Amino acid sequence: MRLRPSAVAAVATVTALTAVGTGVATGAGTALGAAVASPRQGTHHGASAHRTGHHHARPAFDRLFVVMLENHSRSSVIGDPNAPYLTHLAHSYAMADHYYGVTHPSMPNYIATLAGDNFGIQDDNDQNVVNLDRPNLVDQLEAHHVRWDAYLETLPADKLARFAPDEANPLYAKKHNPFVLFDSVKNDPARMRHVRDYSRMAADLDAPRPPRFVWITPNQCHDMHGGVYGTVPGHAETPCPYGDVKDDANDAALKHKADAFVRRAVHTIRSSRAWTRRSAIIVVTDENDYTGNEETGGWEDAAGCCDSPYVGAGDPRVSADWPGGTYGGGLIPAIVVTGAGPRHLVDHTPYNHYSLLTTIEDTWHLGHLGHAGDRAGGVVPMTRVFTGR
Repeated sequence: MRLRPSAVAAVATVTALTAVGTGVATGAGTALGAAVASPRQGTHHGASAHRTGHHHARPAFDRLFVVMLENHSRSSVIGDPNAPYLTHLAHSYAMADHYYGVTHPSMPNYIATLAGDNFGIQDDNDQNVVNLDRPNLVDQLEAHHVRWDAYLETLPADKLARFAPDEANPLYAKKHNPFVLFDSVKNDPARMRHVRDYSRMAADLDAPRPPRFVWITPNQCHDMHGGVYGTVPGHAETPCPYGDVKDDANDAALKHKADAFVRRAVHTIRSSRAWTRRSAIIVVTDENDYTGNEETGGWEDAAGCCDSPYVGAGDPRVSADWPGGTYGGGLIPAIVVTGAGPRHLVDHTPYNHYSLLTTIEDTWHLGHLGHAGDRAGGVVPMTRVFTGR
């Protein structure tokens, strides 16, 4: 749930980011691949290492689908009467009950999921991200010829626009579209053709060569974010105001709308020709609830794990009241639906978005970016929740 941030100042901390290298090599073996595909051996050489080697085994999964929702804690979603379908998926398939956002607020979580680092970004001002020339998952997928598409609901015709249909009614928000933040995507017309409006997904999944990696960002009335106060023609989901407190009428409506969106999305995926027994859907939120907690910059808490960033005491990007320490994104829901994987499973392993990136990379032996694969820091692939092993 996201309160209307009346007193939260956007702090501009990053005006230009420069490249730190673009080489991404193939990994030397993965636990996920060993669990689902053929057994193999391998070693990890550190969080920032790019490993080399050649792989001929079948990938761990045929296809992976990521559905990224917004601003709700695990306790606010799983078991909530306004999210019956999400609760059903969590209890019927697999749930990681110690999955955390990497940090706060939203945008650095999206960036971290694609690049293994938040690059010091601790705000939501996409205008500060001028040159994000960093290696990312798209670079890896393309280098290994893995077909991908990102589907953003209510995507504007100008894919670099900040909002759609407009700033007054921001159903679409650029900060929730990490693909167009990275230079190697936004400056490449061929790659930008893979950033698509969500309305195209159903037909694409039934095409002869559907994507193997799929990212889905619902609009802000369907992802539990809210903040749209006007009625937008053609969008029955509007308006969708922020909630004031957990489970008030507006917050309940946001959860109800997100629950219905996920139900439709899962049905579309599982009824398509793209879906196989060796496919998986993961549904997560980016971070936990916004509750107005002054110490954490407004968020319910800043619990984290697995290489979440350290932020010093009183950092103005967070709060003058912040005592300093690990600034994680809080405990959030993480649900995995597989074609032939675990059922009724709860995995207690600590994970975060770096773990999700590690899992995606290990599926196609892409190597690891940033903190992904940093076992020493607690970043491990989500093997058990995806495979049951």
